Amino acid sequence: MRAVITGAAGFVGRHLASHLVCAGDEVVEVDRDHDVTVLDDFCGVLEGAAPDVVYHLAALSHVGESWEDPSDVLRVNVLGTNCVLTAARRVTPSALVLVVSSAEVYGVVDPRELPLTERSDVRPSSPYAASKAAAELVALQAWRGFAQPVIVVRPFNHVGPGQAPTFFVPALASRLVAARAAGAAEIAVGNLTARRDFTDVRDVVRAYRLLATSGTPGETYNVCSGRDVVLSDVAARLRALAYPEARFVEDPALMRPVEIPALRGDPSRLRDATGWAPDIDLNTTLRDVVDEAERRA
Repeated sequence: MRAVITGAAGFVGRHLASHLVCAGDEVVEVDRDHDVTVLDDFCGVLEGAAPDVVYHLAALSHVGESWEDPSDVLRVNVLGTNCVLTAARRVTPSALVLVVSSAEVYGVVDPRELPLTERSDVRPSSPYAASKAAAELVALQAWRGFAQPVIVVRPFNHVGPGQAPTFFVPALASRLVAARAAGAAEIAVGNLTARRDFTDVRDVVRAYRLLATSGTPGETYNVCSGRDVVLSDVAARLRALAYPEARFVEDPALMRPVEIPALRGDPSRLRDATGWAPDIDLNTTLRDVVDEAERRA
């Protein structure tokens, strides 16, 4: 299979490219050398690649930072998605476009609504989530209006080696390793009461390829473990791995304007379509993240 990956130099993009190559696919990686919001530029990419599938990962993806410049988040995440879809229709109309959204689109939910299915209400509560909800509508309109083969995926929290230290798990791992080296006892943390459904990024990219080969165009799929864990437990596991003597101290500067108290997804539709199930347990993922933080220290 010939594949194009937008956002290929990002956290998930690097893992996806590696997985596709290992699966025998031909991969064209697109990142900052091409702007996904410029139609002619991306058309040129597709003309040269002639892909069977386009994995659209390119996005401004940090939830907290999205509050600082919502307009740019909308431009990249919504208009960029529209540009990728339009280019694919013009150049390679038979190519499947897998559009990566986010479980953040579900917004603040009552714990009684969990687990979230693809039929759950979409109530985005951050600029990032709103941009992803809008990008989903653009993608599914392309399916309904143009019969363009499109699949939307909603990954829940995914973690693993290579993730930017602006995200919770690698950020805390890096702070623990640095504090241990400096002999500092206190570690600043944000809200640790939230619950999240974590999946290793290497399992996530497996799901993407399986959906590209076995998913149904026009459908939306959760990518998640189906289990949630409180962030205080994740923090405690990281502390045990990196610096057991550390003490966590809440820092208001690390709080988000709106915090989603709990997210847990239902992966049944993905499992039924592809047979996918996560292979890598959370402890292994956290160990790999701490190992990476120690190598970088």
